[in-house]
Amino acid sequence: MNDSPGWASPGSAPSDGKETAIPRPSEPQDGSGPTGQWSPEQPPPGQWSPPSSPGSGPGTRPPAPGWGGGPQRQGWAGPPPAAKPGVIPLRPLSLGEILDGSVSALRAHWRTALGFSLAVSVITQIAVILMQRYLLPEPTSVDPNATGAEALRQATDSARSTLISLAPATLVTMIATLFTASIITVVISRSVLGRPTTLSDAWAEARPRILPLLGLTVLVPLIMAAIMAVGIGPGLLLGSEAGAALAFLGFAAACVAMLWLNVSFALAAPALMLERQSIVAALRRSAKLVRGAWWRTFGVLALTWLLTFLLTFLVSIPFGIIAVIVDGTDVSEFLNGTAPSFGWSFLIVTGIGEVIVSTLIYPFVAGVMALLYVDQRIRREALDLDLARAAGLPGYGADAPRS
Repeated sequence: MNDSPGWASPGSAPSDGKETAIPRPSEPQDGSGPTGQWSPEQPPPGQWSPPSSPGSGPGTRPPAPGWGGGPQRQGWAGPPPAAKPGVIPLRPLSLGEILDGSVSALRAHWRTALGFSLAVSVITQIAVILMQRYLLPEPTSVDPNATGAEALRQATDSARSTLISLAPATLVTMIATLFTASIITVVISRSVLGRPTTLSDAWAEARPRILPLLGLTVLVPLIMAAIMAVGIGPGLLLGSEAGAALAFLGFAAACVAMLWLNVSFALAAPALMLERQSIVAALRRSAKLVRGAWWRTFGVLALTWLLTFLLTFLVSIPFGIIAVIVDGTDVSEFLNGTAPSFGWSFLIVTGIGEVIVSTLIYPFVAGVMALLYVDQRIRREALDLDLARAAGLPGYGADAPRS
């Protein structure tokens, strides 16, 4: 955030290659000699016995506090709980705390987060429905009895038609996700500090970063497409059975490289929004934060993707069945390979389901990404201290030492 100094990339953070000071044990205050020496008066061998309760014998000293016989001192009870000015405690977060923090932030700011996400989802779905109805070509029919070259031609035409149909909807969805992520990232950054926020405040802070975020959103898929082209291009150009095998191997290698880069660049959007980084600097920043924690980051993202898939499945399937019933579409059209013609009722009912899914998924995923970014900076750069100072917590003033 622009009013919180802790969001800026610290110049001497541990992740920048500088080590923090290592605490050393203090020297003896009386200067008598090095610590760790035995007292000259040692008890005679064989005289040790279990501590007895107070009053068990004449002259018996009561057990020292903290060793089981007296009142426990605060120092033996473990470290105090971390400060929690907002939706997360200011310490390294667990997987459950990241997911719960995203949900808690959305519940605390549901008017701003879910209201904006609902508006964006409705506009997006209306645009998609209109494109499906008037602009996109009819799906290509596939003859299930076709064989040989004819079957290959029909499959190619069907794949081309599907890609053409998906491209406009994907572009609109990408833009909708971009706007939602920009607002939700600001909302999460305020929620971590326990500060209220309104839609106008969040938009005023996110608006200058929309174009860089758009560039980042376009650049990452272009990088992935270039990797895939390099992977399968040589095999396709070769055009023989050996070329097909080479294309398959290149496809597998490209998928591995794309997965690695997608996880490495997962924190680029929060870095671009909260640190005011450029596009390339945000990609480098994300790669630096993920370095050494790639598998943990992948696990958090994989679970997030699984949850979003389950939510999409649980909502879309019932709405799809209702849409087929309301529209009167013959189920046999799906089974014999012919392209069914959907009416307005089908598009509207399925659109309502998509709006519900998008309203919940867009802000949840954006919140997980933002909190994952905060967690990595807490682990690598002690961002929790800067956040505590920005939240105005007592004991975290400007003169407080950094850990």
